[in-house]
Amino acid sequence: MRPSRVKAKLQRNQPALITTLHLIDPSLFELVSLMGFDGIWMDMEHHAYGLPKGSDLMRAARVGVSDIIARPAKGEFMRMARMLEAGAQGIMYPRCDDAKEAAEVVRWAKFAPQGERGVDGGNPDMPYLLMPLAPYLEMANRETFIAIQIEQPSALEHAEEIAAIDGVDILMLGPGDFSVLAGVPGQMNHPLILDAKKKLDRAAKNTGKHWGCTSSGPEDSRQLIELGARFICHNADIVLVKQGFERIRSEYSALGFTFEGSYEA
Repeated sequence: MRPSRVKAKLQRNQPALITTLHLIDPSLFELVSLMGFDGIWMDMEHHAYGLPKGSDLMRAARVGVSDIIARPAKGEFMRMARMLEAGAQGIMYPRCDDAKEAAEVVRWAKFAPQGERGVDGGNPDMPYLLMPLAPYLEMANRETFIAIQIEQPSALEHAEEIAAIDGVDILMLGPGDFSVLAGVPGQMNHPLILDAKKKLDRAAKNTGKHWGCTSSGPEDSRQLIELGARFICHNADIVLVKQGFERIRSEYSALGFTFEGSYEA
């Protein structure tokens, strides 16, 4: 099976850069992976495509070096295990409430003795029965990583207990949902968000784990790294496409062209 690029960087205390792909053209996954990004965030909590399409996209990414970080919805433990069998190196688990739930994520994502993940071997992660079973089980447990998302203020109080669970590698702040649930929607520079980052940093340091967050750009990423974060998630294909078309619209409006879209930012 493929070793994890993200996990190797974190073990060296180096920052890993993750980007998100929402569009489901395999060429995008192939391109990003060939360009050397550390990881591709595949968000299957918020998007409608299923595991057959997800498996094809993971396959496209395997021509390059990027890890796939697959995100199921909360409580989708069986789906999470299938994501790993399809070839994901990491699981990003959303809306975790406490250490008990984090331990359940580990139970489904790791083989015995660390967990109780079911064994198959006939899928891309092994891949396709090409490895002896014992080395595969050991490598899968070693290379698969788990990022637990803290997205609710109540869960923040359990951050250190969550990080202390054996098998949890990364605490990740979900600042969008956190800001909404904390009553400061979209205010990413609000003191509550900064306090959450500091609490995750303490929890990670106290347990020998790492933490991360989404980033709005290079300066924000620099500040996150200085604060202690090493799992940095920046931008998404749909955002880049939108920004590109906004630039065209702006430039051509100056030439007298008119645009009558249904939505105006």
